[in-house]
Amino acid sequence: MGRFPNIAAAKAKTGAAKGKLYGMYAKEIYQVAKNGGVTPEGNPALKRLIEKAKKEQVPNDVIKRAIDKVNSGADESYENARYELFGPGGSTVIVDCLTDNVNRTVSDIRTVVNKTHVKMGGINSVSYMYDNLCIVGFIGLTEEEAMDALINNDVDITDMEDEDGTIMIYGEPTDLNKIKEAILSAKEVTFDIDEIAMLPKEKVKLQGEDLETFNKLVTMLDEVDDVNHVYHNVDLEG
Repeated sequence: MGRFPNIAAAKAKTGAAKGKLYGMYAKEIYQVAKNGGVTPEGNPALKRLIEKAKKEQVPNDVIKRAIDKVNSGADESYENARYELFGPGGSTVIVDCLTDNVNRTVSDIRTVVNKTHVKMGGINSVSYMYDNLCIVGFIGLTEEEAMDALINNDVDITDMEDEDGTIMIYGEPTDLNKIKEAILSAKEVTFDIDEIAMLPKEKVKLQGEDLETFNKLVTMLDEVDDVNHVYHNVDLEG
């Protein structure tokens, strides 16, 4: 299977998970709007983020409140923080956070680390084993048709594959919009996957206690309010 793990995972969120999802998007939308402007037409990053939020069924009022907060002159400040972990059985985890209090965030992450008996590494101790790529996934073109569209628009990519009819294109993060525009020049498609992510160069399989510990680790990380994304190298398919 492809390098982008768990495409459908975490889409059907309920209860507390939904609340965290809404909060995560509210913070991201606020920060992107504050940095690049509150008009989606003039701020491509905001436009893309709003489109993603709507795909994940984030209510319009959550989106509107985040933008209105910028318009009202609110002066909140969030920063990105990354933590790199060594899990059981050769597993590795990258945790990306968006926080207004780094001390609180690192304390929360260390609590998870201590409770699951994994190790926290230093900067780049894990991330060098991952590629930072954009991923675009859609249905409606063949691989050949998609490649022709990319070539005609002079867009370079890293890889392309067909996952049960879904065309997956991987490229440099800065080329995300170029890739989408090239595909749209060939056919009006809906992008089911539109991400910038850290993808592992190699995956590992876990079993028994190692798998139980890993699942506990990921579950606990997902429950930390400041955690935006969790990337890992564990093959959970099949």
